[in-house]
Amino acid sequence: MGKRILLVGATGLVGQGVLRVLLQSDQVETVSVLVRRPYTASDPRVQVLQLTDFSSDALDGLDLHGFDACLYCAGPLPLGMTEAAYREATVATLERVVVAYAAANPAGYVAYISGMGADAGSALMPLRVKGQAEQVLARSGLAHTSLRPGVVRPVLGVVSPHRLRRGLYALGSPVLALAAGICPRVLTSTEAIGRCLLQLVLEPGPRPLVIENAGIAARAG
Repeated sequence: MGKRILLVGATGLVGQGVLRVLLQSDQVETVSVLVRRPYTASDPRVQVLQLTDFSSDALDGLDLHGFDACLYCAGPLPLGMTEAAYREATVATLERVVVAYAAANPAGYVAYISGMGADAGSALMPLRVKGQAEQVLARSGLAHTSLRPGVVRPVLGVVSPHRLRRGLYALGSPVLALAAGICPRVLTSTEAIGRCLLQLVLEPGPRPLVIENAGIAARAG
């Protein structure tokens, strides 16, 4: 039997890349994507779990039993958001999902896409909130890993759901491709994150608590 994976954030830049990598593996049996908006699955191994919101009540109504891992790739950009709003969308939402997943899978594993420089004590709001989100995993009682990618380059057909970022990625793609080989501590790709997560899911454990950007590249091979 292959791995059964719960993927949160499948429509985002990183989530798209992770899903593509997972579906390339014959060791993955199913991927259930947890989404808020209608989602069309093009692969029979993809199951859709759609909720209008990720409230505790809504999550409690799902049957989340039997998942080997929860890969949390969701999260908004902090641009124009207050710290309170960003914390609600980043920390509180993650915590509700992790609590629901842990209740159904106490021996499960969760991996969270954090960010380079994440630190709950940081003076910079986005990094401080990301660090607080990492603490959610530490409180969960589950085996867990926080990945801290730097600049993420979309590859293999992955496109950003944000129009402005799509344009910037299109203009900067050649430069990012060149820089990725020169600066592995700063740049990575959607494929590398996906390959790193797949390796973590397949590992018997124990897994590292934190993987920095260079470690993502090293594990991706």
